[in-house]
Amino acid sequence: MKIGISIYLGTTLDKNIEILKKAKEAKVPYAFTSLQIPEENVDDYEREAKKLLEKCKEYGIQLIADVSPETVKKLSCNTIEELKTWGITSIRLDYGYSPEEIANLSKTFQIVLNASTITAKDIRDWKNAKADLSRFIACHNYYPKEYTGLSIERVHEINEWLKIEGFQTMAFVPGDMTMRGPLFAGLPTVEAHRFSKNDILLNMLEMYFDGKCDMVMVGDVDVSEEAWNNIGMLNQDMIEIKAALDKKYHFISNGIHHDRVDSSDFIFRSVESRMLKNRIEPENCVDRKKGSICISNSKYLRYEGEVEIARHDLPQDERVNVIGHVDLAYVKYLPYIKNGMGIKLAEYVKESLTPENN
Repeated sequence: MKIGISIYLGTTLDKNIEILKKAKEAKVPYAFTSLQIPEENVDDYEREAKKLLEKCKEYGIQLIADVSPETVKKLSCNTIEELKTWGITSIRLDYGYSPEEIANLSKTFQIVLNASTITAKDIRDWKNAKADLSRFIACHNYYPKEYTGLSIERVHEINEWLKIEGFQTMAFVPGDMTMRGPLFAGLPTVEAHRFSKNDILLNMLEMYFDGKCDMVMVGDVDVSEEAWNNIGMLNQDMIEIKAALDKKYHFISNGIHHDRVDSSDFIFRSVESRMLKNRIEPENCVDRKKGSICISNSKYLRYEGEVEIARHDLPQDERVNVIGHVDLAYVKYLPYIKNGMGIKLAEYVKESLTPENN
């Protein structure tokens, strides 16, 4: 998953620099900005825009800019291609450009287009103009007005078709701290995310896995420290999970556990755990609840020592010890931690393996 933030000229320069510094620390590779939003009231548009773009370049953040012919004039450029010298690597275009113009611009920029309005005819015309569609990103809008956003199912449907045609796909989730005006109701692509904006991590995972989005951007101005931490972890393809463990098995909380690339729908299987070579005697072989942390004992022969986490309720197995449980607030992430993704266990220790603690 590629993750990005959004920055706006209507936010003060100092605040934008603060956000960009946090983004750099979290290894965020992309930022989206609109250089044509009517609500932006900036005294010296060109100077402010140039400072912001210079900071993106300094911090190694690739900028995706929503532009128009009016943007070119505001920035005192003669052609849209000159925006490249400002550090803009991708441009989002709406109406007013012919297939030939878009194909030519794709030689200089990645081209970002409205995912919801692309038609089969558009794609034929771009192909006929010799455009390289692998340099095209289909970006879903964010929706400031309540109850105007899409469903995750609709996003998935659109993206599935566009990815077959060679597009990368992109969408937005709302922030959880500083909402952007003038409505301050969040800037999601998916309407349901507007009402769950305090869980940016879950919204991003849903957008990537369920919505089939290659790039997921935060649409609003800023996010909480917890969200920044989660974004930083997600950029390393891992998630921090709070969990209770029996003190005897404290050793499994050391390091990162990665799920196998050939993920099971039923359990998370730690690739690293079988390298630990610990002797595991059978104990506490009870029913496995969704979120149970387990380890295969000696009766499982060559699988002894393999750590797993149940994604669903599973029956007891005399070959599997239940040694802890993912905190209930984190169980919702388990369906998405797959395909080689890693987890870091933020542990709080249980004294012993008693039924009431499982």
